[in-house]
Amino acid sequence: MLIKDADDRTAQLQALERLAAGMGPEAKQAADELRRRKAGVRGEKDSAYLINFDYARSPNWAVIHDLRLEHGDRVAQIDHLLINRWMDVYVLETKHFHAGIKITEEGEFLRWNNFRRTFEGMASPLEQNERHIQVLKDVMTGVELPTRLGVRIPPAFQSFVLVGPDARIDRPRKFDTSRVVKADQLKKAIWRDFDNGNALIGIVRTAAKIVSGETVEFVARQLVALHRPGPGAAPPVAEPAPEAAGIPRGAAAKRTRRIEPTLGAMSISTSPAQPPGPECKECRGTSGAIQYGRYGYYFQCGGCGTNTAIRFSCKPGHKPRLRKEKERFYRECEQCGSSDLFHINESGVAAR
Repeated sequence: MLIKDADDRTAQLQALERLAAGMGPEAKQAADELRRRKAGVRGEKDSAYLINFDYARSPNWAVIHDLRLEHGDRVAQIDHLLINRWMDVYVLETKHFHAGIKITEEGEFLRWNNFRRTFEGMASPLEQNERHIQVLKDVMTGVELPTRLGVRIPPAFQSFVLVGPDARIDRPRKFDTSRVVKADQLKKAIWRDFDNGNALIGIVRTAAKIVSGETVEFVARQLVALHRPGPGAAPPVAEPAPEAAGIPRGAAAKRTRRIEPTLGAMSISTSPAQPPGPECKECRGTSGAIQYGRYGYYFQCGGCGTNTAIRFSCKPGHKPRLRKEKERFYRECEQCGSSDLFHINESGVAAR
């Protein structure tokens, strides 16, 4: 499922074009930067098309493009992010090369300079992606993740560097470059990760970690809510939930009374001051009652009778909770010092 597309960078490119049209060294620098930016946008767009082709309509995968996260004084600019139902998180870095790359036995990356007719050094995109993963790990400590028996299911982070399908890759014999793949080969590379795993471990892994597609979507939308566009970028545009877009969710589209304990069905907001009320995951209705069951509080829709678990999201490191006071329910966050009315059960309908 596609959760977020890339931000619009038109304003950034237009600003560089105006600078490049001037005179002097600043104009030359702007022209060089404009050329790199255009190449990068083109490469990310080509990779996004191939990723969407394989994963955007899959209920087992969440797809996020152009995710910029901040944690303290560190920033991670992630080109593409994939999350599956085993809580595998694939962090993908796209690099666009006109003439290809060369990787040495020491793991150094070199790009071909057509003007100088020689290879020139560049920063390792593998190391760059590892830094992105470190920031992502820290950010996800404040994200609500699915649980088993009260224990959070830890994500497994995987790294790939994507290059254009027509790019040349000169690989060394000893240094492992299996994480550098052409964009049209990504699906095969991911399948190799599954195939290379031990069969018994794979069975245990499936039973212990698999979550619902709705849970994957919930985790992904929390990350998108934490997206901070770079200077000059247009506000992020997240894809609507499948029901809002008229796209069937498959099995999840069928009406069910089973409570999904790891699903947060409310709209995600990083501002605790105005929390949304409960909303039915099936019909999007807001009329109903909050009840208490095996997995905690849930919302029982008064229109279709569907049960929707109640899970809150807040700032990283915060742990908001639901507090009951007779028929009134409050969304409270000790770290924020906030207490906001969330829902009022109809008269005579008390939480069990």
